[in-house]
Amino acid sequence: MRSTVVVFPGSNCDRDVAVALEDVTGAKPAMVWHGETELPAADLIVLPGGFSYGDYLRSGAMAAHSPIMRAVSEQARRGVAVLGICNGFQILTEAGLLPGALMRNSSLHYICRDVDLRVERSDTPFTNAYIPGEAVTMPIAHKDGAYFADEATLERIEAEGQVVFRYLPREKNGRESNPNGSCRDIAGLVDATGRIMGLMPHPERAADAAVGGIDGRRVFESLTRWLH
Repeated sequence: MRSTVVVFPGSNCDRDVAVALEDVTGAKPAMVWHGETELPAADLIVLPGGFSYGDYLRSGAMAAHSPIMRAVSEQARRGVAVLGICNGFQILTEAGLLPGALMRNSSLHYICRDVDLRVERSDTPFTNAYIPGEAVTMPIAHKDGAYFADEATLERIEAEGQVVFRYLPREKNGRESNPNGSCRDIAGLVDATGRIMGLMPHPERAADAAVGGIDGRRVFESLTRWLH
């Protein structure tokens, strides 16, 4: 699988996701600076987590206008899979590639911890290695992670099955989930084609048992299976 990781000023998970991709696919991803205007041929484009442009204006708002995003949008229209993780999810909404927006956490605090998620769909390029209804654990690290959309948009994405991960109503340890106040407990969703996914938790930080877990590894394994 050929993959590309876009690096923005302020990205801090670009190398993490590159390591996970190489470990799963056996191939090094191309690392492309946000100021470039072209992308190498790839099966997957990843917008990584971090704090692009220092989260000025709104998280992801400035990065959404980086020169490389025109190429990302064009490749997405051609059917290339696009994965936005945390800040990458924010960028995808700001660029109009996914509906809704990511707002300030309901606590108004930065949160960094493991959360439990429920897999809603296993028929997408990103989730085919999971079981529907399965509970998985991945870490979050964000201050602007509350997914928001108006009621009409929420009804539409629910009806079209675009929600792929939700925060569990109650975590395995008994703690209430939904750490950020996301509408309808939404943690990850795809676009209408199923080929663009935004996910607030970090699968690349749960891709190696040596660093705490492997539940996120299956996002990358799913993409490999889908492409073969």
